[in-house]
Amino acid sequence: MTIKSLLLGSAAALAVVSGAQAADAIVAAEPEAVEYVRVCDAYGTGYFYIPGTETCLKIEGYIRFQVDAGPNADGLPNHSDWDAFTRGQVQFTAKSDTEYGPLTGVIVLQTNADNASNQDSHLDSAYIDIAGFRAGLFYSWWDDGLSGETDNLASHETLHNSIRYQYESGDFYAGISIDELEDGATTRPNDVGVALGLGGKAGAFTYQLIGGYDTDTENGAIRGMGTVDIGPGTLGLAAVWASGRNSYYDASEWTIAAEYAIKATDKFKITPGVQYFGNYGTVSLDDFGNDDAWKAGVTLDYQIVDNFYAKASVQWQDRASATDASDVTTGYFRLQRSF
Repeated sequence: MTIKSLLLGSAAALAVVSGAQAADAIVAAEPEAVEYVRVCDAYGTGYFYIPGTETCLKIEGYIRFQVDAGPNADGLPNHSDWDAFTRGQVQFTAKSDTEYGPLTGVIVLQTNADNASNQDSHLDSAYIDIAGFRAGLFYSWWDDGLSGETDNLASHETLHNSIRYQYESGDFYAGISIDELEDGATTRPNDVGVALGLGGKAGAFTYQLIGGYDTDTENGAIRGMGTVDIGPGTLGLAAVWASGRNSYYDASEWTIAAEYAIKATDKFKITPGVQYFGNYGTVSLDDFGNDDAWKAGVTLDYQIVDNFYAKASVQWQDRASATDASDVTTGYFRLQRSF
């Protein structure tokens, strides 16, 4: 075989192979575009766009470990003087723009574990909010309080299925709420309450004035509360009056409370507080008891690092009952990590 014949044969074979490859060529599919999670800064920090939508979502919550101390702290027949429990809570907040303003949806899930076999998981809040209107399961204005742990400024449940409208302008708000009170003072079905609230901030002063009327017991209560920055801390004052037994407040006919939250350092706060109850307890729908009661205590807050703090609180109360005039002391220690 000559060199010329060898070259011609190789060229022919190469042409055949090339033709076969051209006929059977495999075309690689274009890779699908990857949609990365985008940060949403329209509603503050922590929000991100749900992929494929214009809805912004924020996930937050906390883990709490707490040890309670006091008579029958665990609420069980063995009357333990202390009890430990752990709580996990997660909150989902979704927001999107509409022609009426932001459309907000909130779901809060909470689980409390007294021990491995005694756990309680429940829906802590779930509501829709748009243009000042809110509907769902959420806490009323009566759930607000002073910053310490001494004050007792609401009675029964403060979490209701409600419909509310709240007007806001700058540092001022005012609104009205229609509340279902089936787990309130009487636990009767079809009990409805009406609550009014207004509040705001003016410089170093914050204020709130609210009222609630229980249509089932035909009684109600009003409450005023305010704080002001004075010296190294914040002074808080509150007062409540009730006409009779109702789902908003009926621990006593009237009460006044005061506290002073001292900012000892950037991380450490000391809050002593005191509260006086006039005509403590209820004896009928319209009549309160004739005894008085005192409550005093102190709460310590320490910020260990960002999003991690410790809290300790000790409270003393004179129950001032005609049948049991003994005093009771309670307290707790808490560690909480927020995210």
